[in-house]
Amino acid sequence: MKQLWISVIKPRTSWSKWLLFLTILAIIGLGYFGYLEKLKQFADSEALTLTYGEFQLSLYDFLKVVLLIVLLFWSAASLSDIAEKRIQRLERLRSTNRALILKFVQIGIYIVSFLLALDILGIDLTALTVFSGALGIGLGFGLQKIASNFISGIILLFEKSVEEDDLMEMSDGTFGFVRKAHARFMLVETMDGKEMMIPNEDFIVNRVTNWTYSNTKARVRVDIGVSYGSDLEIAKAIMLESAKEHPRCMPDPEPACFLRTFGNSSIDFTLFFWVENVIDGRWGPQSDVMMEIWRRFKSEGIEIPFPQRDLHIKNLNTEIPQSIEARERDGE
Repeated sequence: MKQLWISVIKPRTSWSKWLLFLTILAIIGLGYFGYLEKLKQFADSEALTLTYGEFQLSLYDFLKVVLLIVLLFWSAASLSDIAEKRIQRLERLRSTNRALILKFVQIGIYIVSFLLALDILGIDLTALTVFSGALGIGLGFGLQKIASNFISGIILLFEKSVEEDDLMEMSDGTFGFVRKAHARFMLVETMDGKEMMIPNEDFIVNRVTNWTYSNTKARVRVDIGVSYGSDLEIAKAIMLESAKEHPRCMPDPEPACFLRTFGNSSIDFTLFFWVENVIDGRWGPQSDVMMEIWRRFKSEGIEIPFPQRDLHIKNLNTEIPQSIEARERDGE
């Protein structure tokens, strides 16, 4: 039922557009054969007129207003759909540019339709000055966030800092792909399949990481500690070879391994290597390289230690057992 009402209000299906066409055709036909004037006289009669003081509303006036609004609304929606299909075919333009042009076209169509409806209904446009003042107050209070998100969306489209299919990381830890850019929000699909609607303002006022802004490569970091009895040169060579042999490891920049700290129970290394496409993920290559390092360390006898403590007891004598025997004699 909901989809039916959406199709009636905003015609997207073929049957609703045909209904629009046939309605306009029927009105033209009735006017051509003279039946429209007869219907007007009948609906505009005194018996079918609602009177309240000086206010009068006939059935004809009511039907005219409703029909006019519906036809204009349907026509604007149909023109908007046609414009959307034509603009989406412009493959030379980037997706964000197409979205920006489409938004301006849709806004222009609905503004022209609104002004045209007011003119046909005989409403004086100067009377809208009071309405515009009230609208300004509303934007300053109730609609402030909506206006801010809309303007932020236009800024993002102009700057091209966020585009569809970009991999984004928000300041609150949200990580995922931008699937759709809307006037009020960005639709972000996270790695676990959730679709989050993030307001456009968050991309403007907060710190945002775009992993695919200018390129798709990313660095992978692996922290590994070896025991103090290990051959450090062999350990470093194993780590570098394990990274270089992975199929997703980039030759340029080549992998790098650094000795970082002499820890309490281990000598700590950090291995860096780059993957060409971060969209394919970083955890997979990191896991593969760590597994390979583990296997090679095991075959070379290199130990990856875990935190441990050694207890040394000095000046051990017989005073402790004597004190125990004394306590037993005393009955403690």
